[in-house]
Amino acid sequence: IHAGTEPHDYEPSAKDIAKIQDADVFIYNSDDMETWVESALKSVDTSKIVIVEASKGIELLEGTGEEESSEETHAHANDPHVWLDPVLAQTEVKNIRDGLIKADKKHQEDYEKNAANYVGKLADLDEEFSSELKDADNRTFVTQHQAFAYLAKRYDLTQKAISGLSPDQEPTASELAQIEDFVKENEVQVIFTEELASPKIAETVSSATGAKLKVLSPIEGITKEDRKEGLDYIGVMEQNLAALKLVIK
Repeated sequence: IHAGTEPHDYEPSAKDIAKIQDADVFIYNSDDMETWVESALKSVDTSKIVIVEASKGIELLEGTGEEESSEETHAHANDPHVWLDPVLAQTEVKNIRDGLIKADKKHQEDYEKNAANYVGKLADLDEEFSSELKDADNRTFVTQHQAFAYLAKRYDLTQKAISGLSPDQEPTASELAQIEDFVKENEVQVIFTEELASPKIAETVSSATGAKLKVLSPIEGITKEDRKEGLDYIGVMEQNLAALKLVIK
């Protein structure tokens, strides 16, 4: 999936399917994130491809009723955003490591060493989030996109989302009114939006309540510009921590 693409809206082209067929290893997060994978894999010969479901073995949190309903809107029965928890991200790294070793046994030692190094960085990131957020009195944050349940659960925070698990899912008028009331009553100063989805709904709440808009990234696609600057998962998560500290204090 190209840099800067919103993955909830992505559908593979025939050329993309051909790339999967030619690959030695195909890695995806989960059937609940890449909802197209199950049907795509039916049209390729997977006998020579190592398929890695990165979130395998992680217990997914359930979505709400709205997200379970319609396939047209890429509905999610379960919340797929496990990578936003640095501890669960370690499991994903290990699953990817095992897939690469299966496909390329002779470089097993390299994969194991590199994975261990990265798991160590993720453990440090987890420690940083834990220590920076543990003593805060306010533990609630408002987001446009309901992507941060795993992160909230890990660090004992409460996510109040305007939209659903898919960033394009719009709230009803009554749900929007409830959010606006919540923001006003709790004197919420910041609403978090993201880079790849339209901030239109968050802007509506912002103009009705006076709350400022800031970015909290679900890391669903890093732009070409960010890649050129060397920004990666660790870097974006550190930016997310700095953003959260604007309200979790």
